[in-house]
Amino acid sequence: MTRIRMSILTAAVLAVGLSLAGTAAFALSGGGSSSGASTHSCHKGYVWNGKKGICEKATSSIMDDKTLYAQGRDLALAGRYEEALTALEAVRVQNSMVLTMIGYSQRKMGNYDLGLDYYQQALALDPNNVNTHEYLGEAYAEKGQLDLAKAELLKVSAVCGTTCEQYQDLAKAIAGTPDES
Repeated sequence: MTRIRMSILTAAVLAVGLSLAGTAAFALSGGGSSSGASTHSCHKGYVWNGKKGICEKATSSIMDDKTLYAQGRDLALAGRYEEALTALEAVRVQNSMVLTMIGYSQRKMGNYDLGLDYYQQALALDPNNVNTHEYLGEAYAEKGQLDLAKAELLKVSAVCGTTCEQYQDLAKAIAGTPDES
């Protein structure tokens, strides 16, 4: 065999080996969430298209808003905030939940003012969004503004009571023992 054919053959064998290793790693990981957010990492500006099994440029024409939101939410909650923002910002209809998760991602990246702005936009669309009130309260608690955090806790209790997850999480954040989610 010529040197060129050997190089091509070697490259092909390596590519197949890497592909199989990736498939095995995916299978061992348990697959992940419905949006694929926990197992697939795409370059900046791209999102995972589970139907096609590839990363694609983040536009609402490749996925419906519901899928983009679910993927963005999963990524944000997994701590992959920049990737989350790529998916969430591609959503055509920026509803209260989308704006809340954009705010959450911004806040977790340290952009508190921008996060607070998104939370306010979300509440303008849905004043009773319990998730937005929880995250807004957590932001206030993180900034040491406990009076504002406690005001959000009262709003959360008015919407879902004191036994709901949002109330419990915000109460922990105010007490200084937040969950790391």
